Amino acid sequence: MLNISNNSLNDKVDISSYKSSERVFHKRHFKHFNQFLIIFSIIALIILFLPWTQNITGEGFVTTLQPDHRPQTIQSPIPGRIEKWYVREGQFVKKGDTILRISEVKNEYFDPALVERTGKQILAKNMSVDSYENKVRALGTNIGALRNELQLKLEQARNKLIQAKLKVQSDSIELEAAKTNLTIAERQFARTSQLESEGLKAVTDVEEKRLKLQETQAKRISQENKLYASKNEVLNAKVELNRIGAEYTNKISKAESDQLTAQSDQFNAEAQVTKLESEYTNYEMRNSLYFVLAPQNGFINRAIISGVGETFKEGDKLVRIMPSDYDVAVETFVAPIDLPLIHLGEEVRIQFDGWPAIIFRGWPNVSYGTYGGQVVAIETFISENGKYRVLIKPDPADHEWPDEIRVGSGAFTMALLEDVPIWFELWRRLNGFPPNYYQPENSKDASQSKK
Repeated sequence: MLNISNNSLNDKVDISSYKSSERVFHKRHFKHFNQFLIIFSIIALIILFLPWTQNITGEGFVTTLQPDHRPQTIQSPIPGRIEKWYVREGQFVKKGDTILRISEVKNEYFDPALVERTGKQILAKNMSVDSYENKVRALGTNIGALRNELQLKLEQARNKLIQAKLKVQSDSIELEAAKTNLTIAERQFARTSQLESEGLKAVTDVEEKRLKLQETQAKRISQENKLYASKNEVLNAKVELNRIGAEYTNKISKAESDQLTAQSDQFNAEAQVTKLESEYTNYEMRNSLYFVLAPQNGFINRAIISGVGETFKEGDKLVRIMPSDYDVAVETFVAPIDLPLIHLGEEVRIQFDGWPAIIFRGWPNVSYGTYGGQVVAIETFISENGKYRVLIKPDPADHEWPDEIRVGSGAFTMALLEDVPIWFELWRRLNGFPPNYYQPENSKDASQSKK
């Protein structure tokens, strides 16, 4: 009530006679209330100095420790049409089991005997390669024979040239001898004519010498003709030598050109064989892709494209499979401000969705229904949700995780940090400070050993 006048009501009215005032203004109540305040203050003061474990909380979900143990979708590397399903959803399959069969939708692969016909083409091309190889060898033999024949022909022509040169020398010598005989015959004729004019020789002697002179002159002219003929044979031998070289060079060049052409055809045929063999292998592998097989042991979760006769493109998802053998882990996310406080091997407490738990964040020892974990991987790049991804595995020193948890279920995580008094934690939270930054003992030992 507001004091709007100077008259005090309690001075004029006595309220001690009322029962309510007897209960309220009794001194015994003040004594109990003071005792309660003192005890509460002592307990609160003691609580403020109790140890409190700083922690970082995060929300995530159950996943697997190995990437190949996580749920996966099976795609087809080729387009096709679903022909038949061999499994149903929820069925367990082993690695290599047939899940479904598909058929072709591209017209260039419609031929059912495509692989066989491609194999026949390869055989034909291989025979063509063999024939070209035989042709190359035959031309090589022909080239070798032409070269040997060239050497023999050149040797023969050189011998003829030498013979012609020797004949020229012989004819030159015989010409000189004929010239000498002519000179002698002219002298004898002149001497006999002089002796006949002096009456010492008969006319018949002069006629004989004249006849002999004429014969000697004829021999000289004939020998000179032989000499020119021999020189002409030398020229003919040289011409023949050059002709043989040019002729066989032309033949060898033509044979070598044919050989190179055959080799080019051979290489072209070999390239075609290689291309056909690649196509043959591709066709065989494509035939093996008509049956979609299970990549590992697991359960068929969902058929994404289920209808028989439905078509799909290469890379489209067909069915989802969950591996049967896997090591569970928890994938959680922490804020960037808390990331420096997370280290490999950090202890983490985990609460799984569907498993009741009583959690005291600062007192993990009195928490109930949580499971232990250790940090095994910390992502170095921020995720799409603005936080960093942390992977947690089961703690071998703690009790085992439930066998009934499934991949994809939710999980609440608490990373346990440094132990501090409760008053410090309250002061930190009131001021909005982050938890204490610290280094684990193993990292400190490692840094000291490096120093």
